[in-house]
Amino acid sequence: MIKLDAPEADPVLDHRRQWRSCRYVYPVVSRRARGLSVGVNVNLDKACNFACLYCQIDRSARRKDHAVDLDVLERELLLALDEALSGRLWDEDRFASTAAALRRVNDIAFSGDGEPTCLDNFDRAVAVAADARRQKNAPDVKIVVITNSTRLDSDPFARALPILAANNGEIWAKLDAGTDAFFQRVNRPHPVIPLDRIVSNIARVAREQPVVIQSLFFRLDGSPPPPAEIDAYCDRLNDILAAGGKVRLVQAHTVARAPASPSVTSLGEAELDRIADRIRTRAAVRVETFYSHS
Repeated sequence: MIKLDAPEADPVLDHRRQWRSCRYVYPVVSRRARGLSVGVNVNLDKACNFACLYCQIDRSARRKDHAVDLDVLERELLLALDEALSGRLWDEDRFASTAAALRRVNDIAFSGDGEPTCLDNFDRAVAVAADARRQKNAPDVKIVVITNSTRLDSDPFARALPILAANNGEIWAKLDAGTDAFFQRVNRPHPVIPLDRIVSNIARVAREQPVVIQSLFFRLDGSPPPPAEIDAYCDRLNDILAAGGKVRLVQAHTVARAPASPSVTSLGEAELDRIADRIRTRAAVRVETFYSHS
């Protein structure tokens, strides 16, 4: 057995963004992906244009800005896909206890320590992922972009969109709020971006291809989201649908790892279930829930 990482009781809970000696690529077992997700972290400097209260990234010691080496990214993706598709990855201590149902490669996911679409050559990074997928003859492997939706109107993302569409791509777009006041308080964009722009960006992309909405609900200073905020959130979903956007799924989840702010704590299962039911009723979209232990 390969012993490259410290053993973990449950690989689903191990989302370290470090694997072997790779710079950008880190495989993780994900319940949301229902299998293995080959993560791509193009934000090693930890720079992000959000400062979410619930974020688990420690940004107190930022690394220097850097340019992403696309050749290194390609080599690391090919390595991770080869190890995963061959089954050798499951021999590593870190992944050895993975349940049989999760031993499948679901996606290459652009996610990490910041907002991936802020990368100036984001489209080229997506093209590298598409090429690695082609070289490994893995047509069922998705390319997923997990995004805070601020840059969906940028030129690099516009160039990346047809590459995603041609390569089993999905956009997982963050939407955590219904009112601008709550959005500014929780997501804390810098420079300031209005929630209307986030909703407009999601709607624009969702008109071209269905999107997944990722929404995190939590207790703030001990209180769950007010019902009026949830209703306003549903109104935002309905705005996207009314604009011709297609929402494939809403992923409603709560805090699962230590957040940046001590004012943020997780919701209980019953609380999250009630929010999910409210979304289904008011917005008529499919909702999956992911609890604090997911």
